[in-house]
Amino acid sequence: MSPSVGVVIPTRGRRPEQLRSAVRAALGQDHAGAMEVVVVVDGGDPAPVADQVADLLAGRTLTVGPGRTLSRGVRVMPNRLSPGLPGTRNTGIAALDTDLVAFCDDDDQWLPGKIGAQVAALETEPDAEFSSCAIEVEYGSRRVPRLAGTDRITRAHLLRSRMVMAHSSTFLFRRGAFWVDESAPNGQNEDWDLVLRAAERHPIVHVDRPLVRVRWGASLYVTRWADRIAGLEWILARHPDLAVDPRGAARVYGQLAFHHAALGRRREAGRWAWRAFAARRGEPRAPIALAVAAGLVSAQTVLSTLHHRGHGI
Repeated sequence: MSPSVGVVIPTRGRRPEQLRSAVRAALGQDHAGAMEVVVVVDGGDPAPVADQVADLLAGRTLTVGPGRTLSRGVRVMPNRLSPGLPGTRNTGIAALDTDLVAFCDDDDQWLPGKIGAQVAALETEPDAEFSSCAIEVEYGSRRVPRLAGTDRITRAHLLRSRMVMAHSSTFLFRRGAFWVDESAPNGQNEDWDLVLRAAERHPIVHVDRPLVRVRWGASLYVTRWADRIAGLEWILARHPDLAVDPRGAARVYGQLAFHHAALGRRREAGRWAWRAFAARRGEPRAPIALAVAAGLVSAQTVLSTLHHRGHGI
């Protein structure tokens, strides 16, 4: 029998059309097992959000063969834990009694076959607890696939590179194995922390096909520079081995330099840029941060250029 899957979609109710798209795509997955979608509303009344997806709330069935149907259900509930994304995700996990838990952000969309492919990948490796898949980054009119080039993501991979394809909207894991760390400042890097902890226990089973469309242009967090600084400092403190791999360390230091530069903190930007150069002389984020600090280019222009290519800072 195929495992049941619970889908946690956190929202603040500000993107009704995208939320509807996320819920509809989850309900339409061809997984041969029961599925339940839990929409968790952070910091607001869930009633207006329930109205946004009212026509999707009724119990549904999916025909999977002669005489056989599967249930598809949707619930909308408030965040009952700490305010912010980590508490919202954990509220959803706690509300589920399914075999597996999946995450999907309210501005992203699963593509057909996502859950089926990841469940099949997990079943080929009984000791595995966590699965991800490749993504398709949408920014404006462009869509850029981001592949991992591997079917196993290890902690070493994640120390060397953030592995953007190991995105929260790709996560599928065994219920009870993991919770999101609610100490993440303003929800920054809670997803990176989760995959680092998962990969420490067992390599992440990865389906290297773009099965999730990630819409970067709709992100609420991308230019919250102070939050991003706090999130990077938090992840470095929680996972000090991030500073061991020269490439990985230089990347994080370069990001810190860039975010400080975006805030006009030239001295801090220069300090982190120097650390990035010291870790890896060819780290590209360091000179970019210095150019932003010097006022030669704006941080937003840099991000827009990178996002058009399917990359972030």
